Amino acid sequence: MNSWMEIEEFSGLMNLDISAIRSLIDEGKLTSKEEEGQCFVEVSRSAQALIPATKGIVLDETYEGSSVSLSSEFVEKTVGAILSLHEKVLDAKEETLDALKGENRFLKEALFSMQELCDEDRKVIETLSKQLGLLQDELEFTKRKYKMMWNKAVEGYTPPSK
Repeated sequence: MNSWMEIEEFSGLMNLDISAIRSLIDEGKLTSKEEEGQCFVEVSRSAQALIPATKGIVLDETYEGSSVSLSSEFVEKTVGAILSLHEKVLDAKEETLDALKGENRFLKEALFSMQELCDEDRKVIETLSKQLGLLQDELEFTKRKYKMMWNKAVEGYTPPSK
């Protein structure tokens, strides 16, 4: 989508004379159109044509007041290195997340296994408790039975005479 601006407004924005802008239009460096007697300049392509491509970046203020010039190749390599490191960090993050997900699955399975063992142990304890109750009842019955038998035996016992 093209965005158009009046030549006067474009002149103020780019800090150029209208005559300089008209000569750039004549040279074909700027795209323009005429509507209702006014000249409009296409902003995005024209701005790109007017901004010079630099081969390096100059930093004016540095450590001891001297200026340092950075080549565009250095900047591109630096940005490339940063992007490469960023990709490696993202890959490491993905690997870590995958490892954590695997560990969580393992822990979840272990928890379910422990829950099953606990349920089985509860059933065994319940069964053993019932058996213990039955054996205690049987023991009490046997005690009463022998006590009654011994009481009868003691009552019916007559000591031998000499």
